[in-house]
Amino acid sequence: MLIRYGYDITLTCTRPTPMISLLALHDDRRPDVHAPEQIVTTPPVGIRTYRDLYGNTCRRFVAPAGDLALWGDGTVEDDGAPDPVDWTADEAPVADLPDDTLVYLLGSRYCETDLLSQTAWDMFGTVPQGWGRVQAVCNFVNEHIAFDYLSARATRTAHETFHERVGVCRDYAHLAITLCRCMNIPARYVNGYLGDIGVPILDPMDFSAWIEVYIGGRWMTFDPRNNVPRIGRIVVARGRDAADVPLVNSFGAHTLKAFRVWTYDVTDFGAGNPEPPPQGP
Repeated sequence: MLIRYGYDITLTCTRPTPMISLLALHDDRRPDVHAPEQIVTTPPVGIRTYRDLYGNTCRRFVAPAGDLALWGDGTVEDDGAPDPVDWTADEAPVADLPDDTLVYLLGSRYCETDLLSQTAWDMFGTVPQGWGRVQAVCNFVNEHIAFDYLSARATRTAHETFHERVGVCRDYAHLAITLCRCMNIPARYVNGYLGDIGVPILDPMDFSAWIEVYIGGRWMTFDPRNNVPRIGRIVVARGRDAADVPLVNSFGAHTLKAFRVWTYDVTDFGAGNPEPPPQGP
């Protein structure tokens, strides 16, 4: 299948402001590109690209005073299969974990393992190791938190989410990541596109957050917010938590003036339309 994805974001600054955006398709999906992402800024600005410590594509630019519109649009091929599930996947002892997974056992800005460690062991210590334990964590998080866009708060941590029991997809991800790390299971934060492919359309499209857990000798996708295998995930960035992968990081004040995201199955239509598709069904 073909999936068309993109965004239209307008930022407003009172003075020229250096920025970094993490909005580009992750290199993992480069082989699947059907129509390369077109990037347009209004007004035009110079952009320089680099890779960060986690392998994400970052774009550096200076936003001028006033409005700056960022528009991106591309199409990827996808196998159309839901997220893989492997109930036989087992945890690895910490001593046997690959070196590059160890950082995802540690606490981070939004994932306070020190505050939730005893809670995690009390809740999941008797659950058999492996896929079932990670799924038990996701089941708990999914049932424990009430999803509410109006409650979104950029500073909410996993510990706060545990007690407040409300949040958005990033809060679900942070709490699940923290509980997994407390159980010595490497877990990392992922953001990207997740269209309503194969499921009812309930909300306006947005960037989504989910998690990847190192289990069975590989990184596997889990989604504590939706908690069911989904079709057509498009990874943009990975990190320890949301602090590592902001969509836009500005070194000065800015205001988000407009925000639109699209992710559609366009298999029967191709990718030749130069304009972004309308939002909604």
